[in-house]
Amino acid sequence: MHADIVDLREFYHSPLGRLADHSIAMALASLWARLPDERLVGLGYAVPYLERFRVDTERTFAFMPAGQGAVNWPPGELSSTALVFDEELPLPDASVDRVLMVHSLEFAENPRETMKELWRVLAPGGRLVIVVPNRRGVWARMEHTPFGSGRPYSRGQLTALLRETNFTPGASAEALFFPPSKLRSVQKLRGAFERLGRTLWPMFSGVIIVEAQKRLYQGLPVAARASRRVFVPVLAPHGVPTTRERAPR
Repeated sequence: MHADIVDLREFYHSPLGRLADHSIAMALASLWARLPDERLVGLGYAVPYLERFRVDTERTFAFMPAGQGAVNWPPGELSSTALVFDEELPLPDASVDRVLMVHSLEFAENPRETMKELWRVLAPGGRLVIVVPNRRGVWARMEHTPFGSGRPYSRGQLTALLRETNFTPGASAEALFFPPSKLRSVQKLRGAFERLGRTLWPMFSGVIIVEAQKRLYQGLPVAARASRRVFVPVLAPHGVPTTRERAPR
């Protein structure tokens, strides 16, 4: 079950959410410095991080899963948001250069199908960055943040999933070493926790961040997939039967 868009937006507007945003953004900057003239798609709720990349990109889209809900982005501009099914993205084959997944993979109904769909839409040499809760970290055990919902991953599980779906794992990073406390006294020590955590307990980070590249030298099996969408009519009137159509008494 996806996190709700209202809860996600409220979290990132809270003091704890802004600190989490800053910590993850610093880790992302170590993997992606600039994306000049590239096409970027954020899948899930990647809006807080897309702002930092879209200055250099050719175009940037925010794809938000139907189960989560969507908000308009960027605010005050023409919308670049789309409500999507993560296994049926409204994009042609090989049409984007980069994909950033945040609050996405841990909520996917079928992670392998989602990854195969991302493989389809990425251009040759395209790159993907996944941000997921670390199953060993404290954040995955606290339900008052979005990182405490969904399915957390270990680094080994994430690497295995990428290889199974024809991606080559590359550089990685960690973030959220400070405890997810709402106390200001604890939040003030965020910087110290982040520095010490990277050195002393990197395996216990709140999130794992992995970059991967689309692999081309191994084919994917092609199989027709039936859409799981169910269309239910809101109203289907049949009209009033005529005199001839009425059954005899």
